[in-house]
Amino acid sequence: MKDSTQSPQVKYRKDYRPSQYLIKHTRLNFELHEQDTLVTCELQVYRNPLDSNDQLEPLVLDGVELELMEISIDGTNLSQEDYELEKEILTVKKVSEAFTLKTRVKIQPQNNKSLEGLYTSGGKFCTQCEAEGFRKITFYLDRPEIMSEFNVRVEGEKSRYPLLLSNGNPVNRGDLDDGRHFVEWHDPFPKPCYLFALVAGDLDCLEDTFTTMSGRKVKLELYVDKGKLDQCQFAMDSLIASMKWDEEKFGREYDLDLYMIVAVSDFNMGAMENKGLNVFNTKYVLANEKTATDADFEGVERVIAHEYFHNWTGNRVTCRDWFQLSLKEGLTVFRDQKFSEDMQSEAVQRIDQVKIIRAAQFAEDSGPMAHPIRPDSYIEMNNFYTVTVYNKGAEVIRMMHTLLGEAGFRRGMDLYFERHDGQAVTCEDFVKAMEDANDKDWSQFRNWYRQAGTPQVKASLQKLDNSLFELTFEQSCPATPGQSEKAPFMLPVKLGFLNESGQAVNFTLDGSSDSQEEALIVVTDSKQSFKFQADSDNLVPSLLRDFSAPVKLDYNYSQQELATLFASDPNAFNRWDAGQNLMAKILLSEAEEISEQDLTIVGDAIDKVLHDESLDNSLKALAVQVPELSSLIGLSDSINANQLFAKHKQLKKHLGSVLESKWFNIYNTTSGKDAGERWLKNVALRYMMIADSDKHFELAANQLTHARNMTEELAALQVIAASKEGYKSEFVQHFYNKWNEEELVMDKWFSAQVVNDDENILDHVNELLNHEKFSIENPNKVRAVVSMFVAGNLPQFHSATGRGYEFLANIIIRLNSINPQIAAGLSKQFNQWKKFDDKRQALIKEQLEKIKMTENLSNDVFEIVDKSLKM
Repeated sequence: MKDSTQSPQVKYRKDYRPSQYLIKHTRLNFELHEQDTLVTCELQVYRNPLDSNDQLEPLVLDGVELELMEISIDGTNLSQEDYELEKEILTVKKVSEAFTLKTRVKIQPQNNKSLEGLYTSGGKFCTQCEAEGFRKITFYLDRPEIMSEFNVRVEGEKSRYPLLLSNGNPVNRGDLDDGRHFVEWHDPFPKPCYLFALVAGDLDCLEDTFTTMSGRKVKLELYVDKGKLDQCQFAMDSLIASMKWDEEKFGREYDLDLYMIVAVSDFNMGAMENKGLNVFNTKYVLANEKTATDADFEGVERVIAHEYFHNWTGNRVTCRDWFQLSLKEGLTVFRDQKFSEDMQSEAVQRIDQVKIIRAAQFAEDSGPMAHPIRPDSYIEMNNFYTVTVYNKGAEVIRMMHTLLGEAGFRRGMDLYFERHDGQAVTCEDFVKAMEDANDKDWSQFRNWYRQAGTPQVKASLQKLDNSLFELTFEQSCPATPGQSEKAPFMLPVKLGFLNESGQAVNFTLDGSSDSQEEALIVVTDSKQSFKFQADSDNLVPSLLRDFSAPVKLDYNYSQQELATLFASDPNAFNRWDAGQNLMAKILLSEAEEISEQDLTIVGDAIDKVLHDESLDNSLKALAVQVPELSSLIGLSDSINANQLFAKHKQLKKHLGSVLESKWFNIYNTTSGKDAGERWLKNVALRYMMIADSDKHFELAANQLTHARNMTEELAALQVIAASKEGYKSEFVQHFYNKWNEEELVMDKWFSAQVVNDDENILDHVNELLNHEKFSIENPNKVRAVVSMFVAGNLPQFHSATGRGYEFLANIIIRLNSINPQIAAGLSKQFNQWKKFDDKRQALIKEQLEKIKMTENLSNDVFEIVDKSLKM
């Protein structure tokens, strides 16, 4: 329970004030030891020239879990009367316009289980400072707009830590007494402290070089645990591809002589873009065909690119304050998405991006944590590294790209870098650069930054005479916490039309003389109509192509119209989307069961897709899958859980059974020579096992034991573990015996076992928590078991017994004292509790109240639980 005298402090964007003090230069000296670490910090502080206050205020520095050993100003030690140290704040009472502050603190990285600041992982020291982890290292103005040049000296025992890494370029090194050594680093580019990094350990290194477009040779170094070099080449290739792509697409050249990546197994996030020294979760570095799936390879490629792209969109130009987080994250996600679209299938990548929006972001928009992509307030900043800030933020950038076109968007980006290189800026600065570079007024577009929630767009089509049609859009946005009234959004809508035979129809928009198969219109009013000419009696509109705006679209399609779009839409995204909508309408209807007629409609539609030779295998694999439960819940305002789960299972069983011979034919005639073939073949195996696991078990078992790569092997393990009593199978043990020394493969082994839809699965989940390969302190392990169960096994997590809710609450309470950031992430799984029936709501509320009563509850968890209870 939180002490009422210590209510969490809410920070508001409207209260932002520039710092009175800035830091020109930061000098850090780390003395690494096994029991504790000494950090000496020397800051050249000066008054902000833009400060208009009449007098100097005390200097207030952030510091968490630091033992202050020494403090001085300009070489003179301060007495206890000169400063005040209370909890997480160091206040120096009297300072001048410019001075040098020196502190020396003792910290204990070995006991730091939060994985923020400086901590140890697998025998090495490493850091994670975003958002506010640097204050766990030394006393500092821990604000993103405080940009300083850094000199860093790291010293440690040479035999244990032969590598001593930090940001920038190495400038000096040498040996010390007692078997110790040091390395000194200099980063010439001023940066905020959240981009600071340090790594010390004994690691293997893969080296390469990249020659920039101006002819400079950059040294590339990728550090991993001993014995893992055979899993690094793809990450290095992805880095080189990213550097080349950013030069070609955006004219951005890397600026240091050295670029380093270090992979660590204990990491809260995916990776961190620290200047010149990226620290990565091993999940997004290590990959070869034996240990990684095709999806893993895509993840490595995407995250490597994301962190590299941050060098300009995040590092060279950074955030003025944390409310502007989407300035760097939304923009960089968009950049990594476009990179992935160029490297992989553009349509498949776009579908995957939208699946995240619909399953996770729509849910966030309709829950207690709903916030604009530029939030107005927060208690704990870590809670706002969200799908709204990242993924919806990327959708907002994508809309700019859609509205301006490739050339216009590039003009805006060039102006943004020209104006703001080396600065800490705001989302407004980015939008203004786009406007000025293209002579636009985007006053209304800014509503995407100001307003939370998912716009609801209702569309209707009316025929006015022989060839004249009118398409009408009505937009609204539900109330969200703190925002009851919403102004209309600017909505770019890509559209086309098909006739009832599935052929594309040319049309001419009112006021235009050009006939076209596809057009972009912009909806700006609450209700707005567009007239057009088309020579066709019955039109089937293909709306919001490529998901051109992140909205929920409501058009009263008949099942036949959806089937027509699913079979024939020339836009690959909308073709997939029509199939998803067809199945979603059936699954979310009020009927207790799916009728034979509806089952036949879906089965016939899927059959046509399987026989369509114009579709590549990856698109087929996506198109024939039933919508995910998380996406269906995200799209809905209320859920009949028992009915939805039963119908979802019924539809999958039907598609497995009625198309069983076709799945069997696909499985036996598809070689699996590329990622698309492997994907479709594994989808076929899954459907066959759903239809009759006893009949097809041998196929799965044979694939598991004779797999040529991890994609095949894991797919077989998953269907075996999901079968009746599959988690007790000898084949699950066989997989473990083969891979128990590979940590990332063990994460896959854990995850495969917790999605079995068996009413007793939670007993097995608890057994896995006590397994020797599981650690509650490792975020990857927690995600592999706990997150996969609560997010990937919704029927059992939402069991009417309430056992799933109790299980999650107990894990959150346990993690609260170990890693509050991971505990808070799990707490979000309760955020949609008001969508469920009264019984489930009561069960979830009971667990939320139990969590809130926990002694010493972290701000991270408190903020989410408190907002959930106030829904």
